[in-house]
Amino acid sequence: MKRLLSFLTLLALLAAWGAPAQARQPTGLTKAAAPPPAASPAYNQPPRYFIPKLPAKLSLCGARVPLERPMVAEQLERELIIVVNDPAQVIMWLKRAGRYFPYIQSRLRAAKMPQDLKYLAVAESSLIHYIRSPAGAVGPWQFLAATGRAHGLRVNRWYDDRRNILFATKAALSYLGGLHQEFGSWPLAMAAYNCGERRVGREIKEQGTKDYFDLALPRETQRYIYRILAAKLVLSDPQAYGYYLPPSERWKPLPGESVTLRLRRSTHLTAVARAAGTSYRQMRELNPELRRRYLPKGRVTIVVPPGQAKGLAARLKNGGPSPTPEAETYTVRRGDNLSAIARRHGLTLDEIKDANELEGECIIVPGQRLNIPEK
Repeated sequence: MKRLLSFLTLLALLAAWGAPAQARQPTGLTKAAAPPPAASPAYNQPPRYFIPKLPAKLSLCGARVPLERPMVAEQLERELIIVVNDPAQVIMWLKRAGRYFPYIQSRLRAAKMPQDLKYLAVAESSLIHYIRSPAGAVGPWQFLAATGRAHGLRVNRWYDDRRNILFATKAALSYLGGLHQEFGSWPLAMAAYNCGERRVGREIKEQGTKDYFDLALPRETQRYIYRILAAKLVLSDPQAYGYYLPPSERWKPLPGESVTLRLRRSTHLTAVARAAGTSYRQMRELNPELRRRYLPKGRVTIVVPPGQAKGLAARLKNGGPSPTPEAETYTVRRGDNLSAIARRHGLTLDEIKDANELEGECIIVPGQRLNIPEK
């Protein structure tokens, strides 16, 4: 009998456990309602990743892109998918384009060059003026020091014009114009900008074709043109790819005006900022090419806030003493030599030897500290 009662009790407990939820004692927690069936239109959601469709037709600097070729379509699709599904990058492209594209576009119009060339700067640097590549290329157009100097940019201890969109754009258009004259094709000129004209010329000769889309080039260079095309597609019609940024949300060009000063000695940028009614930080933003906290003595041209150029020299003279420049030193690294150190700091070999009381064929060793004289 006891066994029967125990069995009936167990059955009752199991029945209570399986009872509907509404029959249980409330707990104060509310269970989320089950989602409607997947077929319900009200519950349809966009996919997490957007797979864009390629346009029916596409050109780059007036050259038709042969999208009917599977290799061309697949490479462009790859770069476009990567770009479109990186929302932070696209939004920052749109914001920076508001600041830098107006100037680049005006220079392109003046030079009668294709507007599509502005997308090369996007592919190179994402329009970041201070960016530096592992290979040492700097600025929005990613110039190496030697190439920049060859096209009129200052790269020395005082200035790095590669970081200034005004100076670097002028140099980039000069370089690209020369490459176009050499190869007769804008896609080839862009490829040469990336991997060098010698490499492109050698591949054209060996492969027997001047059609960029038929040419086998270094993998990075082959992706390069398609990254430019992807940037063009997204930035020229962002809404087609799910992006909308009203003009009011895009960054505006920084207003400023140029002024030329004749300085008798090195002058701290803080003193200039004070005379120009602004801050040291704002002066650095207006003049990104400046490498040091001081302006060199002599004739110097800088950008100041609007309305501050007139009378700046007098205000600077009457604004009190500038902070005294600290002596600059350099620690010798493995592989250094005096000639290279002198060039790096915009000095002659004799100037750096005199500053360190060195004579003849001097030997320097890693860890040695050298005085870098003010120029």
